[in-house]
Parts: sequence; C-alpha cells; structure tokens
Amino acid sequence: MGFGVFIHRSDSIYDDSPAERYQFPSQYLRRVEACIGDWIIYYEPSKVAETRGYFAIARVQQVISDPGTSGMYLALIEPGSYLDFANPVSFNGPTGPVERGVLNEQGRISGRAQSAVRPISPDDFNRICELGLAESAPLLPRRDEDVRQLDLNEPQMPFGLEQQRDRISLTVSRVLRDRVFRRVVLRAYDERCAITGLKLINGMGRAEVAAAHIRPVEANGPDIVSNGIALSGTAHWMFDRGLISLADNLKILISRQTNDLDGVRSIVNRTGHAIAPQRVSDHPHPHFLKWHREYCFKQ
Repeated sequence: MGFGVFIHRSDSIYDDSPAERYQFPSQYLRRVEACIGDWIIYYEPSKVAETRGYFAIARVQQVISDPGTSGMYLALIEPGSYLDFANPVSFNGPTGPVERGVLNEQGRISGRAQSAVRPISPDDFNRICELGLAESAPLLPRRDEDVRQLDLNEPQMPFGLEQQRDRISLTVSRVLRDRVFRRVVLRAYDERCAITGLKLINGMGRAEVAAAHIRPVEANGPDIVSNGIALSGTAHWMFDRGLISLADNLKILISRQTNDLDGVRSIVNRTGHAIAPQRVSDHPHPHFLKWHREYCFKQ
C-alpha cells in the first residue's frame, strides 16, 4: 500500500466520478494498484481555469478492468471515503511546491509532476492534508442541534508519521466530514439557499443555511459538493421529506402531496429553478438528483 496523487480535471475526457471511480490507461496500472487500500489526493492541474489544485482525498478500494472501454481500467473508490478539502491547496506554497517529491536533485520541478498518477511520500501527504483540512473560521449554524457541542470542542488530530493511518481515520471521521462538507457546499452556493434564493446572515455573522446531502450519507451518498445543496430551514425540511425535489435541469419540483401548494410556490425563487454554483462541476449531479426523485420525492 502507499499514498498517491491522481490528476483529475473538471473537464476530463475520462469517465471519472471522483467519489466513485477513476478511469486510467494501462500504463498507470502498477502505480494505481500500489494505492489499493490506501489514500490518494486528487489534484487539478494549473492549466485548468480556476484550478482547485489539490482538492480532495479518497481511499482506493480495488482496481478492475473497465467493462465498457478496452485497454482502460477503473480505480473504485471506497464508499464514504471521498472528502473535499475545506481549503483547496495550491501547487506552490510560500517556499515552493507543497509536494516536494516532484523536485529533482537540483531542486527543480521534474517531469514526474506531469504524471497523471504518481506516488507521494507520507510527509507530502501529511503536509497537503493539514493545509486542506485546516479550519480557521468554521461556518456554523445558529441552531444547537445542527452542530453538537462536543463536535465544536473536539480538537482536530494532526496528520503525523506515527500511527499514521489510524490518525487519518480519526481525522476524516463523521464529525469533521460534516464540518468540511458544510464549508465547501456553502462556499459553492455563496451561503444562499438554492430554493428560496435568500442569503440570510444572523447577528453572529453566520449563514442561516444548511448543507444538505442530495443522496443521504445513510444511503451511501458521498461528501462531494455535487451531492450537496445549500438550503434554508424550511426548504431543507421539505427536501428531506420529499415534498420538493429537482429535475436534472434544476427545475424545482413540488410534490402533489403538499398540503399548501400555493404556500410552497410562494417561497420558491422567481426563476422556478434552483440557484446553482458558478462552477459547473459543483452543480448537483444528475446521478444524485435521480436517486432523490426515485427514492425520496413524493410524486
């Protein structure tokens, strides 16, 4: 086993779904197989407009031949392991590349940095994850039940070389995942409810909006921004109970079982469509929306 870096572009030509699978050609097979059972970091190259740099971690569960494309393989991601970074990490830090393994003996960037799949040292992995998961100003809701008091007081375990994998498991626990997921979803939606269009900030300077999973964690929904949507309290309640849903084009669907149809329509923003993030890759993914319509929405 070993840590790795997988390059992924939001405009990728490959059949990638970062929280579920990573498609790659045979030339990278041995490198990917070396990561089975261990963690990898996703990296978006600097040539991509508005690049996120190092933007997420995930654990490789297994590698299989791609049944749909000859000569290609799929790295299957362990369900529930994917996690977007709270803070995307740039390739270059104040003293040079944060992934120091891409430097040659002369201290220059080597051709290794161009490799779509490459191993990464524990030191580099730890450094990037510490930067990516740092919480300098957590976004918190006002309601106490949304964030347990114990969670707020729990110290974040640092990434370290000793008992490294145990620490990783603790650091990406459900407690931290909920906080990070809230941060990345609210940032993508500019802290604005996708259904009502309202952006309400309370007296403490905190956003009165929640980060809702489209496909819930309990139903193997991943903690990826495309499986999230920012919703105010009432909209969140209706979405979770299947009284509202979204079409693939983000048109807001209202259940016929709603007892106050006119009232629900009155809180929907004037476009009749959910307000989407600026980045297309952050939009609710049709795969997750289909699940919500089929298993949650009350037609």
